[in-house]
Amino acid sequence: MKRTWKSLLLACNWVLLSVGTSILIILTQPTAPVPAQEPAASTTVETINLPSLETTKDQKLREVLQRSSTPEASPEVSEPKKPESPQEPTLSPEEISRQLKFIEADRLYLAGQIPEAQKIYRQVKEPFAKTSVPEERKAAILDPTQLSPGGKVYWRESEAGIATKLQTRTVVPLQLLVEQYPEFIPGHIRYAEVLKQYDRPKEALDILERASSLYPDQPQLIKARVTALAGEKKWMEASLAARQFAILNREDPQAAEFTNLAEENLERYKRHIRAEIRGNVIGNIITGALGYALTGSLVGPFSAIDSTIILLQGERAIGDSVAKEAKKQLNVITDEPVLAYVNEIGQKLAKITGREEFKYEFFVIPEESLNAFALPGGKIFVNAGAIAKTNSEAELAGLIGHELSHVVLSHGFQLVTQGNLISNVTQYLPLGGTIGQLFALSYSRDMERQADTLGTRLIVASGYAADGLRNLMVTLDKQQKNAPPSWLSSHPGGSERVSDLENLIIRSSYNRYAYEGVGHHTEIQARVKKLLQEKKARDEKK
Repeated sequence: MKRTWKSLLLACNWVLLSVGTSILIILTQPTAPVPAQEPAASTTVETINLPSLETTKDQKLREVLQRSSTPEASPEVSEPKKPESPQEPTLSPEEISRQLKFIEADRLYLAGQIPEAQKIYRQVKEPFAKTSVPEERKAAILDPTQLSPGGKVYWRESEAGIATKLQTRTVVPLQLLVEQYPEFIPGHIRYAEVLKQYDRPKEALDILERASSLYPDQPQLIKARVTALAGEKKWMEASLAARQFAILNREDPQAAEFTNLAEENLERYKRHIRAEIRGNVIGNIITGALGYALTGSLVGPFSAIDSTIILLQGERAIGDSVAKEAKKQLNVITDEPVLAYVNEIGQKLAKITGREEFKYEFFVIPEESLNAFALPGGKIFVNAGAIAKTNSEAELAGLIGHELSHVVLSHGFQLVTQGNLISNVTQYLPLGGTIGQLFALSYSRDMERQADTLGTRLIVASGYAADGLRNLMVTLDKQQKNAPPSWLSSHPGGSERVSDLENLIIRSSYNRYAYEGVGHHTEIQARVKKLLQEKKARDEKK
């Protein structure tokens, strides 16, 4: 009874203090008259359908492009509005001419006139300026007899070292071999095996990682890396390595074997996570019970149980659960042509990934910034600003491909199930009410590099220009000179990543001179800009 009176007294003191502080703040605030606001005039923007080049003169297309790039003013407003955020610049005649050439090249490309299309693409696309052309990669060598005399000496010395069980005599010649003859695949594999034998597993993984980045299409090398990762209980990484090879080398006779390896290691990872989660069940329940005892609220216990059940169900359950709540909070766009456009791009990319167990869904958020995020299990959210501010369908595909890669490679699920997040996962689920924190999962630099690489390969495999994602990075850099772009703010190292993507495209001989999709993209942009203007008008009325 004494404790109850003490609690009540403390509560009364807190209420009195809060009320007193509020009154003090109100009294000390300067009063100023609030100008009456007129109702916002309705903004009417014509929906633009881009005509075909075959039936319309260049001048008409110039007018369409000019209108689609310039926000239209409401005819009912006579007084100038106060300056707000800077408007998008009007396209210059040179930029309009460039877009017209892209549209013509796209038409030729879709008509099967590839050489003619590529000739125009080469005319309007600038060469990579920031990246020096890397040295040409030598063809992989699999047979020791194809080595030079010096390479054969290193190989024989390593064999002698293994036979005599002498560490230095084994390791030193193998180190020199992989440094001087990186194209010799068995050298990397043997060097990693020896390092692991001498209790140097991290160095072994580093060797295989570097070799795999140089020769990602060599099945023996990738299989050795998958095996080494699994041996260190890095099952998720092993699954990702195997799946990447299977996705990107579909014509290889061993592609199916790598798909099986990916599934086996993913299942091992899931079993490991289930074991960890079961071990945390008691802790979650105890924590929830303590929360109930202290606060009298049942949210804690039910949140703990709910989060545990969803994590046990896997990636798709997490995505479905959070996406359901996200759609309510984010007020997603329902415009059919816009949704169909984004969904068509997304589904085209998703078909190539090989993760058929996911249900891929793509949503558009009525926000002006160029941004997007992915949830585990195949839920991708794209800001309307990503459509309005990208220059082509290929750029938008690059953005979607990057986010889709995070899903396919299970990056979000991997972060959610890490120990430091398991205890706090209730924050990210509907009962927690803070889903925004899940959207901002902090991917590691390696994860970002993997998503950039796979995202680029996805758009290449889908027939888009290989530099779509690279050009998106450049677009962001141009549009945000003084402030970090919202998308890049959670994806660090923009200029470095542009350089890495350029090197990837050059090294892999990917085709930059393929479909850009400028005409269709411009058509959808007009609808999106209209939707954003209507939303802005509604917000101003409020």
